[in-house]
Amino acid sequence: MISGLEKGLQVIEAFDQERSKLTISEVAQRVGLTRAAARRYLITLAHLGYMRHEQKVFSLTPKVLRLGQSYLHSARLPRIVQPLLYKLAYALEEAASAGVLDHDELVCVAAVSAGRLVSATLQPGTRVPAFYTANGRVLLANLPQHQINAMLDRLHFEPVTVHTIVNKERLLLEIARTGAQGYAVVDQELELGLRTIAVPLRNFRGETVAAVNVSVHAARMPIVDIVERCLPALLKVQIELAALL
Repeated sequence: MISGLEKGLQVIEAFDQERSKLTISEVAQRVGLTRAAARRYLITLAHLGYMRHEQKVFSLTPKVLRLGQSYLHSARLPRIVQPLLYKLAYALEEAASAGVLDHDELVCVAAVSAGRLVSATLQPGTRVPAFYTANGRVLLANLPQHQINAMLDRLHFEPVTVHTIVNKERLLLEIARTGAQGYAVVDQELELGLRTIAVPLRNFRGETVAAVNVSVHAARMPIVDIVERCLPALLKVQIELAALL
């Protein structure tokens, strides 16, 4: 392990939507560094072009996007999924996306809006809590039960909307239901007006490697219609991708 590289990446990760600008002391506290060490990391990242600073405040530069683009351009999954997402989205005239789990979060790796911007969260690279999304629940349902329980035990759930399920017993029931029926439907738990339905994507060995969903605006499609109108198209994509993954 190269601890310097590890800490450098943690310094980058210290910046997020709520904390887009940080002082040296704030970075040191968030990463667990001395103030002097945090200063050296920040100055190095600024020299490399990943960071800018104005007076005593540091922030990320667009160059950081290269790190995420390296995955999107080199990983096999987004390249394979993207063409079928186009077909799915334009056939249904709705938004479609694919995602993978990264610890407790769902990361979008490919997305198509079909001309309808349903949500800003449906963009490659965005991260959202896995438990509040259809893609996330589909992926969680394919994990060993002890791993799901451990994730639930260490997370502190906050309601994002009035529909968000934060009760751990209810979440376990939803995940179990998802595993039994083979798909997940989430109604406005992550964002008001956003309804999603998702299925797992499995490779030729039957291993779940990702999930794909269709997202609709609540005003356009009642929750009772989403399964009938969207699930058949999702299952078709699931079968087509199984031969390619």
